[in-house]
Amino acid sequence: MARVIFLHGASSAGKSTLARALQQALPDPWWHVSIDKLRDAGVLPLARFATGEFDWTAARAPFFDGFHASLGAYAAAGNDLILEHILDTPGWLADLTRILAGHDVLFVALHCPLEVLEAREAARGDRPVGSAAQDFRTIHTGLTYDLELQSLDGVDVNVTRVIAALAEAPRRSVFARGGAPRP
Repeated sequence: MARVIFLHGASSAGKSTLARALQQALPDPWWHVSIDKLRDAGVLPLARFATGEFDWTAARAPFFDGFHASLGAYAAAGNDLILEHILDTPGWLADLTRILAGHDVLFVALHCPLEVLEAREAARGDRPVGSAAQDFRTIHTGLTYDLELQSLDGVDVNVTRVIAALAEAPRRSVFARGGAPRP
């Protein structure tokens, strides 16, 4: 059974920063896995999607299906994962609950004030304008987490809270219950 720290929050909430800090602080090796890492590594032909030569709408579902399946394969092989993801598509939570069944998943919400998200989004310049606000309004709705963090509490405080939560039981999230998640 692998351990998975699932960081869920709006675009620009600080998931990557927290994941990198956790990777440095945890006593065992943990993989830091995210869509951004795949994008930045050149896995996707982004320029060809940007020009319209390739249709991202058609490619998105199989891309994410493959990404999600890979998470199950990494965990099944015994790799501990720090996963940062945004559950913005119906069915993804159910898929990941099934894929990660049998593994110890700590489902973590990372909250951040809207004005901070928008400022970070503008400073980054690599996100569609408005995506952080859209995420802010929708992604935490109806979810039960094992741990809820505030980005503005600081990375060191949040790392300490995640490490402490790893040792706690029982978990409350849909990943621990094995129940049906929201649609």
